[in-house]
Amino acid sequence: LISLKNSFDDGKIIRDGIKTVIIGTPNAGKSSLLNAILKEDRAIVTNIEGTTRDTIEEFIVVRGIPLKIIDTAGIRQAKDEVEKIGIEKSINLINQSDLVIAIFDSSKKMNEDDIKILEMIKDKKAIILLNKQDLNINNIDDKNISELNKPIIKISAKEQTGIDELYNEISKYFNLNQLNLDNGDVITNARHKNNIDNAIKNTKKAEQTVIDKMPIDIAAIN
Repeated sequence: LISLKNSFDDGKIIRDGIKTVIIGTPNAGKSSLLNAILKEDRAIVTNIEGTTRDTIEEFIVVRGIPLKIIDTAGIRQAKDEVEKIGIEKSINLINQSDLVIAIFDSSKKMNEDDIKILEMIKDKKAIILLNKQDLNINNIDDKNISELNKPIIKISAKEQTGIDELYNEISKYFNLNQLNLDNGDVITNARHKNNIDNAIKNTKKAEQTVIDKMPIDIAAIN
């Protein structure tokens, strides 16, 4: 039972993929990054801020690792109610994620929204991307970024450079070769996992009644 319980996290990854959320301020390059990873124009890319109002979700396998990638609305002070809802959704997804890819525009100085993003990811599994390296303009002050002690990769989503380095870092975080699949039985359903938790609890109670030399029918109840 304990072996099955321990297989749940691995089984969930196999079934659902690693929930990977791409976050950043408007025009940092989130949608361009999604398109580069998928190798197709899945998300609309323009110079107009706030283009992405809702999430875009895609499933992809990278280096044998299943990823559920979610492109989100840019984090900033919302201009209208629709954008506000999209941004709130983005923040909720960060809290629920297995991995956060935080992307910053390296050609610009950091603003309050960038600082807010750093605060959001400080306790998360996260990879930081410094985008727009193709512009050859480095105005970003990466002191705040380096203090987080997260992997930092310089990329150009437009030119699709640095993507392999991103994949390398994802592989370091999630090595599927280490999944506990030795017994061949993997739990992927939360309801099954809850039932197994209850079974473990009751088995331990039954075991204790035997240790306490209580009548066997008491153990049988558990």
